[in-house]
Amino acid sequence: METWSHHLCLGLLLLLLLSAECLGAEGRLAHKLFRDLFANYTSALRPVADTDQTLNVTLEVTLSQIIDMDERNQVLTLYLWIRQEWTDAYLRWDPNTYGGLDSIRIPSSLVWRPDIVLYNKYSRGPDAQPSASASTNVVVRHDGAVRWDAPAITRSSCRVDVSAFPFDAQRCGLTFGSWTHGGHQLDVRPRGTAASLADFVENVEWRVLGMPARRRVLTYGCCSEPYPDVTFTLLLRRRAAAYVCNLLLPCVLISLLSPLAFHRPADSGEMVSLGVTVLLALTVFQLLLAESMPPAESVPLIGKYYMATMTMVTFSTALTILIMNLHYCGPSARPVPAWARVLLLGHLARGLCVRERGKPCGQPRPPEPVPSPQPPAGPPAGPCHEPHCLCRQEALLHHVSTIASTFHSHRAAQRLREDWKRLARVMDRFFLGIFFSMALVMSLLVLVQAL
Repeated sequence: METWSHHLCLGLLLLLLLSAECLGAEGRLAHKLFRDLFANYTSALRPVADTDQTLNVTLEVTLSQIIDMDERNQVLTLYLWIRQEWTDAYLRWDPNTYGGLDSIRIPSSLVWRPDIVLYNKYSRGPDAQPSASASTNVVVRHDGAVRWDAPAITRSSCRVDVSAFPFDAQRCGLTFGSWTHGGHQLDVRPRGTAASLADFVENVEWRVLGMPARRRVLTYGCCSEPYPDVTFTLLLRRRAAAYVCNLLLPCVLISLLSPLAFHRPADSGEMVSLGVTVLLALTVFQLLLAESMPPAESVPLIGKYYMATMTMVTFSTALTILIMNLHYCGPSARPVPAWARVLLLGHLARGLCVRERGKPCGQPRPPEPVPSPQPPAGPPAGPCHEPHCLCRQEALLHHVSTIASTFHSHRAAQRLREDWKRLARVMDRFFLGIFFSMALVMSLLVLVQAL
């Protein structure tokens, strides 16, 4: 048993020594391959055997993270993984000559790299310089295929359209192409039809719908040869839950509260103050919205809703003042016009179920009693022989007539005031329905956009 253990230990030790020797041989072969490849190699020229040959570059982009969307400056900042693949005609070898070594990893600064840049890169200030490429290694295969994977933080210009804020969707393009090589020297093509989103980190404000790729060939005014480029279009949709809860729902509730000013009794004296309070609250929310919105030519959807609501509240407050003037019409006011009595106090009052106080809804007002004609006061025909007859008390009859006339005048003035108050109640009920319907329809039209 001890002999068997001894032989096993010797075998393991021999295996480790052979592995170390093989690794050392592989390292020596890699050094030899490196010296042979770069003995007469230059990274300044295109690696093609024929100068008229077009070098094909395959571009692949993986979206990792949306760092920032600066809507005010219209700048999109992304974290990307960019992979470029091409064939270098001067970096080829036979794997059998180098112990089966079929690929090596070397610094990217040692080999030729395509000058592919982001065309719509955002640079702050006129003296801003383009950032250098990341100093990562490249993988070179024995057939000359070169693969360069490099992370990059890009800041590109993006036209932001906030007309549908906070339910807007944005399209931001990232255009990659060669800066100095034309299409006859370097041709760039995308790998696949879209950028990869497999390693994307979800953003709290934006939802990514896709990132399709499109190849174009353009001819610029400076040069006669065509220049191919690849544009990755990032499709974004804003997550509107926070804006709905913080900016939209309070405005909806306030707008539904403002028509209730028509339902308050005019004698309470709080009808106008409610409208003014609602208008001030909307003004505060409008200022909060203006701070979070970038300056734009078009007014956003939520801004239009705020302006429409503030206009509605302003008109409702003005109408409340006019209705209060109707309610407080004194005895010196003219009677209610005949057309208003027929249309408003008649048909509209019955339709809105506005009744007189103490009477059921829909019951018409009884006709005014017509006083029966009284005989003229004065002594009866013929002589009166009673010394204490009432016909001889002329002063008492005059006072009774004055009291009756005053009572009828007071009754007529009271009827006049009641007519104007009832007309004010009819207008209150009518505008309550109109403005509440308007507020409800506007709120539903805006909230439907969130679905």
